[in-house]
Amino acid sequence: MAIDTTSPVPDALDTPRLSTRDKLVLFVLCAAQFMVALDFSVLNVALPVLGADLGMSPAALQWAVTAFALPSGGFLLLFGRMGDLYGRRKLFLSGLALFGAASLLATLAWDPASFLAGRALQGLGAAAIVPTGMSLLTTTFPEGPARDRALGISGTLLSLGFTVGMVAGGTLTDTLGWRSTMGLLTLFALIVLPLAPALLPESRTPDRPRLDVPGAITVTGGLLALIYALSTAADHGFGRADVVAGLIAGLLLLAAFVKVESRSAQPLVSLPMLRRRTVAWGNIGGLVTFSMMSTVVFVLTLYLQEILHLSAFETGLVFGVQGVLSAVAGTYAPRVIGRFGPRRTLVGSLVGQGALVGALLGLDTGNWSVWLATAAVSLASMCHLGAIISYGVTVTSGVPDEEQGLATGLVTSTQQIGITVGIPLLGVLATTSDDLMSGVHTVLALDTAIVLVAAAVVAVGLRVRSGAVEAEPLGAR
Repeated sequence: MAIDTTSPVPDALDTPRLSTRDKLVLFVLCAAQFMVALDFSVLNVALPVLGADLGMSPAALQWAVTAFALPSGGFLLLFGRMGDLYGRRKLFLSGLALFGAASLLATLAWDPASFLAGRALQGLGAAAIVPTGMSLLTTTFPEGPARDRALGISGTLLSLGFTVGMVAGGTLTDTLGWRSTMGLLTLFALIVLPLAPALLPESRTPDRPRLDVPGAITVTGGLLALIYALSTAADHGFGRADVVAGLIAGLLLLAAFVKVESRSAQPLVSLPMLRRRTVAWGNIGGLVTFSMMSTVVFVLTLYLQEILHLSAFETGLVFGVQGVLSAVAGTYAPRVIGRFGPRRTLVGSLVGQGALVGALLGLDTGNWSVWLATAAVSLASMCHLGAIISYGVTVTSGVPDEEQGLATGLVTSTQQIGITVGIPLLGVLATTSDDLMSGVHTVLALDTAIVLVAAAVVAVGLRVRSGAVEAEPLGAR
């Protein structure tokens, strides 16, 4: 059966009214997502100061990031499914409590081991918060304009969290010290955690099937191995033995996972779900938009500071403009999705992102280029946010409530993997180039090409050009 998503949907153009309770639920869920997004970037500029204070070598500083990324990405699918089976609210609250306690441990850290333990526990808490929080959002707000608006707000705060983290991290480190960056996260958890129990409803699958333990082991191990390898490659390249071993182990474990799931009576991930056009192609679009935009932010940071010699604060202002325009885009994205449908919005957003990143190829060593960089990356981020929201709507639309944890686990896993893979795959071309300006142009050109090709592939996969999207699996005739 074909679903027409290209014609106008008049009801979706009206801003849905939310009750006071709905607004409070949305506040709690979005504040938790914002807190996790903030954690991805708030510590970055503080790393040199942190290392000197705790006695960590430059090589060891990589683990301040990797210790968080490993559990936060590796356990997403497992915790998303556990929320489906045993209670999303319960797991969400447990993740919040763990995240807050871990942030306090990182704030008070007395040596590298205690700090890295706090970061790892933060990542584990985030792995519980993100998929269950997204599932609670999609099950609380019915499919249609209300869910689109809720996902729009959530996507905006996700994008804004990264930007605010970059600006706030430098400001807090310069004024209050690096510990204040972790203290800020503790404060967020203390605000959200007391509000959540009374507001959030419990939800789980009614039949309570058993957890697919072999599937959980293989997919979690595979994701952990891949994220470790890619995170390490971002700093040390792909030639190290542990990077190669991690990549091979990750791919073998994920291949084993697919084999296990095909034979399991109660699989962790339903393979028929992965064959749904909206799930498969929507997640591909999400993977591309996250990985390629994270690469752009990385190389632009190098360009602004190393070539134009802007200060960390001035660089933060450039990305601050990006954050403001992303927030504006988030308020209009649900209306665009309502008018054109999530699939067309996803494809159009990818085209816009690719074209605007292509405009950055005009950058040179002149000071005027800061204006081009600010305008192009800000507008590209507006398209990027449109892609984030529309791919989330695309993937979760039509999925039964009892499988929302799985669907949103895939969405959030795509986000984490996308953020992780972009910089090591493309960013290293800039950092290892003899001429940084030439390296930046090479990365931006490849980034543009990948996004535009992905837009064309996703359009074909979702049958956007024909004006209809197949709701049945990929293999259906």
